[in-house]
This record gives sequence, structure tokens and C-alpha cells, in this order.
Amino acid sequence: MYQVIARKYRPQKFADVVNQEHVKTTLENAIAQQRIAHGYIFSGQRGTGKTTLARILARCVNCIPKGPTNDPCGECASCREIAEGNAPDVIEIDAASNRGINEMRELRENVRYRPARDRYKVFIIDEAHQITSEAFNALLKTIEEPPAWVIFVLCTTEAHKIPATIASRCQHFSFRSVEFDEVVARMEWICRQEGIEADAETLAVLAQAGEGSIRDSLSALDQAIACCGTKLDAKQVRALLGTFSLDALGGVTDALAGADSARMLGLVDELERNGHNLQHFSRELTRFFRNLLVAKIAGSDTRLIAASPAERARLGEIAAAFSEEDLTRYLQLALDLFRDLQFSLQPRFHLEIGLVKLVYAGRLTSIEEALAGLEKPSSEISAPQRGDAETKTAKPAARTGPSPFELDRAKKAAARTEPQSIGATALAADPAPASVGVVDWRAKLHLALMEMGMTFTADAVEHSEITESGNVLQFVTPKELLLSMKPADLEKAARRASGRTYQIKVSAGEVRQAEPVAQPRQPDDVSQRALENPEVQRYREVFGGEIRTVRDLKG
Repeated sequence: MYQVIARKYRPQKFADVVNQEHVKTTLENAIAQQRIAHGYIFSGQRGTGKTTLARILARCVNCIPKGPTNDPCGECASCREIAEGNAPDVIEIDAASNRGINEMRELRENVRYRPARDRYKVFIIDEAHQITSEAFNALLKTIEEPPAWVIFVLCTTEAHKIPATIASRCQHFSFRSVEFDEVVARMEWICRQEGIEADAETLAVLAQAGEGSIRDSLSALDQAIACCGTKLDAKQVRALLGTFSLDALGGVTDALAGADSARMLGLVDELERNGHNLQHFSRELTRFFRNLLVAKIAGSDTRLIAASPAERARLGEIAAAFSEEDLTRYLQLALDLFRDLQFSLQPRFHLEIGLVKLVYAGRLTSIEEALAGLEKPSSEISAPQRGDAETKTAKPAARTGPSPFELDRAKKAAARTEPQSIGATALAADPAPASVGVVDWRAKLHLALMEMGMTFTADAVEHSEITESGNVLQFVTPKELLLSMKPADLEKAARRASGRTYQIKVSAGEVRQAEPVAQPRQPDDVSQRALENPEVQRYREVFGGEIRTVRDLKG
């Protein structure tokens, strides 16, 4: 009769157990020194070896020819029966269905009798945290002072639910989740034993499905073998387990890089039409952003990312296109989206609005840049030419474009910082195009693009270096803004600003931003009173910066 892989390859000795070195070493030393305790608590994540180690402990102490020993023979009646789960003196109790006081009273009566054959009577209680408080109280005295032939092993995934009165009478071992690489190595060994062909990507997918649990990963492996036969294919395994490849999740980052909300909606529609679980997609997306953030911070070769080497390299390439701040915002929004989807009656709507929020989050700028964009010092104003006043005040506070409130503040700033003649020139209706100097290209193009409603391109121009050579304009732009620099739009803006037609060339590179020239502070009475204001002083202590202009609102 067929036996599933998780049972067929269940460890029978301490050396066979993956990870949990701290538990194995302690138990081996206790057996070697004949210091076997009467009560143990094994706690930790599911599928990490708690019940397996409890059975191995029972085999070690009850091995007929060699016990107590760290190396049971595996051939005697006791070893075989414990491995098969039908040993008369090793009693396994499922506390999920035997949790009441009556069951604990029966156990207490059973403890009084000596083992039928073996040295020790071992009680293995699974899901021990589900035992009721009354039942624990009935068992308390027995666990504290059991007969010399009794060993209790309480296995639980929620150790905090074990009463302190019980925990204080037992030795507590916390089991760790198994490392990703160790899970992959274990499955690779099993596949060789079973004659199964599986590449590194397929094994990584199966290991990810287990999330640190070897039993869960082996169950997924069993399912994959039943589906694919003796040769496992990563694509088929992903479809079987409902996971998403980096290419599928990479569609989200592509849409973010292009600030393409329409593509986000298309992704949701595709998921819906293909019958994917939207909550599961949100969960995978959260894990994806987490891995991107880790790759950005710690590098793509870090062990903190549970993925194959090829996937780690791919994650590093994707993460390079975003900043840590952006990835942090994306991860937080993805976590909020996953939480909302757990209780949503309309998961598609929630997913759509959540992905669109990610697009808008990518357009945010820091508060320093937003404040700097509202007002420029008067020393940066060039000779009175068409649009200078608007250019100096039209820089958007965020990539989503200036709000009406920000435009109003910008106009007020222009009135404070520029001569009246410049403001009058800016308000003139469509004067003849003026000649444009090289130093004014960034400002002129920014204004023209804002008037054309191309906010993203205008913001990218603000962060670019522009050089003029004959009828060619050369733009050097940071890599993350390259997608916003559309040559056709820039050509239209240049023609609008100068009345001439230019050839546009755009390339990615590092941009040296010129530091703004600080406007000298006028040592008048108003400035002095503003600088001595306690709130102003506190703001400067917290945020730093400098005061460039002081205006008397009462005046």
C-alpha cells in the first residue's frame, strides 16, 4: 500500500532530523548522562519535527537491546512498533479531541500502572494547548510527581497557552522553522531516492509553499509528483499550487515604473478571468514587495530571501529601479490591502483600488522637495523674459501635479519674490516667442510641459541636465525617471517655449543638481521677531533648514 513521502521518509534517529540542533544535542546528552526528565514541552511551527523527535526519544529510551541509547537499533519489537505507531507503552493522545477533564482522569489512572514491556511508558500529547484549564488542573499533580517509569511529552504550536503551573514542571524546547536551503536539500535528496527529476526552480517553489515546514513542503512534493509524474515542471507546479511567478508579479512593478494605472486594472481583470484567488494574489504580492525591499537593503544574494539563486538575481534587478522609500511604501500598502481583502465582500474592487494606490504612492516626493518646489529664492531669477515668473513657481510638490491650493501658494510666492514687471510679463496673453538661453532650458521646458498638462514629464525635466548643441537638445536623466521622458512631448514643449524645432536625445545617467542660492536675510525688525519666535526656533531644531524670506502678514 502506498505511503506518502512525509511518512515514508520520517526520521527514525536524531541524526536524520533536519535542523533543531539545540534540541537534538540536549536530548542526546541527557540520555547519555542518564538525566532523562519526566516532562518535556516541544513547541514551534507545524511540521518542524516535534512529534517526530518525541517518537525518537521514546525509541531511544525503550530500545530493547541497547536502550537507553542515542542510537536505537531499529530492529527490535519496540523500535518497530514505535515507528509504526502501535507500541503498547507509547501512548499518543490528540488533545484536540481528548481535551476534557474525564480524558485526563483516565490518563492519570493509566499512569499508575507499570509498562507492559518497555522500560518507560511515554505519553505524547499532540496539540496540548487545547486541553482545558480544568483538565490541566487534574493533570497537574501527576506531571509534577509521576512514577519513575513515566515520561510526558507535550507538543504544541502555541506554547503561550500552556499554563505556567504546567510549564514550570517541564523542560521546554522551542523548535525553529527550517531554513529554506535545508528544505530544498532535503527534498532534493528525497527526489533522488524516488527517481524524480526536479530542477532548482521547482524545488524552490515547493519549499516556498511549506513556509519553513518540512512536512508541508513534502506534502506539496507528493502532490506535484501525482500531477506531473517523474519529471516536475516549475510552471505546472506553480499552477497546481496557485502560486505566481516573478514574471506575473513583475507586471505590477512594470506598471509602477510606468505610472500606468490602466495596466493595473488590466492585471486584475486577467486574474479574475483566469479564476485566480485575489486574496492569494495579494498575499503573494506582499511577499514579493518584501523580497524586493530585502534585496534592495541587503543585496540579492542574502539568505533572508527564500528563493532560488536565479530568482534572487531577478529580484535584485527589479529592486534596482526603485528606492528604499518607495519599496517601503509599497510593502505597507500591500499589507493593508491584504488585510482589507480578508473581510471584503467585493475583493476585486478592493484589489483594483489598492493597486491604483500603489501607482499614486510612487509619485510622492519628500516634504523637503515639496516645500522647495513652492518657492525659489529671488537670486535665481534671470532677466525678465516670457514665463520666468511662472517657471520659478510652477514646480509641482508631487508627481501627481500641483493641487489648486499649491498653485495658489505658488502665485503668492511669485508676488513676494519677483518684481512687478516680471509678473506683468508673465500674465500677458501669448506674446511672441522670445529667444531662449541655454541656462533657461530647464525652467522653460518645465513651464511649457505644465501648460500642456504633462506633469510627470515636467517633473522629470526638473531633475535632468540639459545641453544645447545646434538644433539638438541632449537630456541626461536619472534612471528611475527615464520612462517619463518622452521625446515627442519634449519636442512639442521645446517648440512651444522657443518657437524653434529641436531634435531630442535622452539618455540615463547621474545628474549633478546645482545647489540653490540662498537669499540673504534682511536684518530688519520683522525678521528678528520671527527668528526669536519659540515655535519657529522649535521647528528649526527638529527639521533644520534655513529661513530665506520673512513676510509681515499684518502689513
